[in-house]
Amino acid sequence: MPAYNEEQTITKITEKCLSQKINGIDSIEILMIDDCSKDQTLTVMRQLEKKYPQIKVLSHEQNQGKGAAIRTALRHISGDICLIQDADLEYDPADYPYLLEPIVQGRADCVYGSRFVGTQAKRVLFFWHSVGNKFLTLLSNMLTNINLTDMETCYKAFRSDILKSITIESDDFRFEPEVTIKIAKKRCRIFEVGISYSGHTYAEGKKINWVDGIKAIWAMFRFSLWA
Repeated sequence: MPAYNEEQTITKITEKCLSQKINGIDSIEILMIDDCSKDQTLTVMRQLEKKYPQIKVLSHEQNQGKGAAIRTALRHISGDICLIQDADLEYDPADYPYLLEPIVQGRADCVYGSRFVGTQAKRVLFFWHSVGNKFLTLLSNMLTNINLTDMETCYKAFRSDILKSITIESDDFRFEPEVTIKIAKKRCRIFEVGISYSGHTYAEGKKINWVDGIKAIWAMFRFSLWA
């Protein structure tokens, strides 16, 4: 769970994560990575770590980005399955059973949660933001020859050994296209399931913007050609 300035949401999302009951999953651990937040996120994380034995808190002394946070977490993962969870309440842990079932059953190596398919509730927000996401997914599909509908989704679940076998180079949101291209090159069995989505406006704290989209395009070409 990478987090940056999420003191208002980190407790609620953690409690929602811990409350999930998933067939085939005996135990859960939450690795929280504070990416040098300027608010009290790290303090709240430490309080949660004392309260719940399933939680381990890691922190960065400098803000580095989502990819760097995931890279830090990978050095400490002990479970068989890894699921990435943002701390801002846009994604609902109630979707965990859908995301994890194909891996638990041995049918998938990776599962992506799509905001653009399925019947689950989705908040209606920015048109051009959705166009940008779909364009990035289309470009990714063209370069990888896979048919995802939502490459940029936060909800990605992996067999831990698969994710650990990949060298993550991106520090920021370029993690999303990078990991997608690299698992495609490894010919992993990739599944996709519909998820709910309660997106935020920029006033509510959304951090990704058009600059990240430009970076993602460059990352796709870089990793498809040279990774």
